[in-house]
Amino acid sequence: MPSSSLAFDRRHALAALGGLALAPLADLAHAQPAFVPGQPIKVLIGVPAGGTQDVLTRAIAQQVRDSLGPLIIDNRSGAAGRIAVEAVKTAPPDGHTLLLGTASMMTMFPSAYRNLSYDPVKDFIPLLNAARFELALTVHKDVPASTLPEFITWAKAEGDKLSFGSYGAGTPSHFLGEMLNRAAGLKMVHVPYRGSTPARQDLMGGTVPVYFDTVGGAQQMLPSGRVKVLATSGEKRSPLMPNLPCFVEAGYKDVVATAWFAYYAPLKTPPAIVDKLRTELTRAVNTREVRQLLLQNGMYPLADGSEALLKTMREDTTRWAGIMKAVNFQAND
Repeated sequence: MPSSSLAFDRRHALAALGGLALAPLADLAHAQPAFVPGQPIKVLIGVPAGGTQDVLTRAIAQQVRDSLGPLIIDNRSGAAGRIAVEAVKTAPPDGHTLLLGTASMMTMFPSAYRNLSYDPVKDFIPLLNAARFELALTVHKDVPASTLPEFITWAKAEGDKLSFGSYGAGTPSHFLGEMLNRAAGLKMVHVPYRGSTPARQDLMGGTVPVYFDTVGGAQQMLPSGRVKVLATSGEKRSPLMPNLPCFVEAGYKDVVATAWFAYYAPLKTPPAIVDKLRTELTRAVNTREVRQLLLQNGMYPLADGSEALLKTMREDTTRWAGIMKAVNFQAND
């Protein structure tokens, strides 16, 4: 055989071997991320441990352990929850890292921060809206008011010497206080906390006299005897605290604040994984055990799918943008 033919055959043989070696690499490059049943799923929560979001996720975790695997809570507090959001945005889209998003993170922060590092709609896949909740005006036991009218009279007399706590700047808790300031002619000064747990501790200890908590959080503090609850923030009386007026009933028609907790996956999570996660999380929220536990902790079970969640996000983003403009709020980036 001529040498040129030998060289030609060698080249083809090497090319063929090279193709065999490269084929698995090409397949890997185009492979979809794989969900591994039984492997832990981290759920990132943007506030310190011990809050209502932990209660919700632990309740769901008990229901999906056999079908999905263990759900592990990863509390990434800081930057008003944005650290948790950014971590999930850049996580592998394999279904093993999820975000418990709040109304603050996903509908308020786009208007609150000029340079937000994520887009709530474009950077995540919505799985389901799990629960909705209302807020409540809670005060330390030594505040000389036992009704909302008495509180308004006292707060007006205190002027800007009176402070109110929230579970974070740019959250429904914060803006409920600002809305009441505006509607009732008050001058309360805002004190933001890094989550509900430290705020509740300071309220019960008397460090801050006023705190706008979730209804569930307010219920948890009442047995201590160190706080009073004066009003709730829904459009009607809360079924969980039916003896208390809502602000609307008291004549403050624009003082309405409700919020929610929803689960999200990183963008590019494959549809099959998304469907499995959504199906199992929805099933869990609809179980009698989870629904009862949520109601006991001041939350209304929802289990709204992705379309309903996106609709809620669009509506809330518009509403909160208008409120922030009205109170002239801009967060520090």
